[in-house]
Amino acid sequence: MKLKKKMSLGLGFLFFMIFVLVIFSAYQIGRLSQDAANILKDNYDSLAFSRNMTSALEDMRTAVGNIALNPAAAGKASDYQVKLFEAARTEFESNLNSERRNITEIHEREYVNSVEQGYGLYAALCLRILKGEGGRPLYFDEYLPAFEGLRRTISSITDLNMQAVERKSLAAKRDSERIIRLMAGVGVFGVILAFGYFWYFPFYVSNSIAYLADRMRALLNKSGLRAEIKTDDEAFVILQGINLLENMLEGKDKAAGTGAAG
Repeated sequence: MKLKKKMSLGLGFLFFMIFVLVIFSAYQIGRLSQDAANILKDNYDSLAFSRNMTSALEDMRTAVGNIALNPAAAGKASDYQVKLFEAARTEFESNLNSERRNITEIHEREYVNSVEQGYGLYAALCLRILKGEGGRPLYFDEYLPAFEGLRRTISSITDLNMQAVERKSLAAKRDSERIIRLMAGVGVFGVILAFGYFWYFPFYVSNSIAYLADRMRALLNKSGLRAEIKTDDEAFVILQGINLLENMLEGKDKAAGTGAAG
């Protein structure tokens, strides 16, 4: 195999390793980022649903409390209170349905079922108060306990998903550290290959040229032309040696031609 081909193959392999290292690193980083985003997305969605349900619950309480605790209301709901309650109920039920379709953690389904059961009782109490039934006794004896129980259950869903976010974040951190170690190992392997190439090929080329220069010196010594070499550079030794041998051969050819003519 010619020297040029050997060097081309060596450089090609080196660039191939660099390309593979870059692609591998980009793929691993992209996969880690995407996996972390996908894993945590459902938990963040559940946190948003829980927050929205709590906010809607507070709005319903505001609407109902204005009727039960305000003597001026005379047990009648105003249009504003009815609209506030209906908007809050729609918001609560929409987020509850979304949370029901987004269950990802152990025991989360039990909490969602508890919210559904508690909400059924809570909504019935709200409607009774909005109709002017029960008044303050119903509000304090039944409504507030149902409200607090429902809010605590929603808080349990929030806590469960927050713990899951923390746990999965730690797992993602461990995965990132593992990938970084893997990338570092691949990088070190690539550096070792590059170092081996840069050590071997100059060594190979210089030894080859040095060997040719030594053979040229030996040949020139036999020809009696060694003293005319003016450099220690191996490449120039070979070049000068070739020039000297060509000149010597040309001189011999001229001498032979002159002798033949005479």
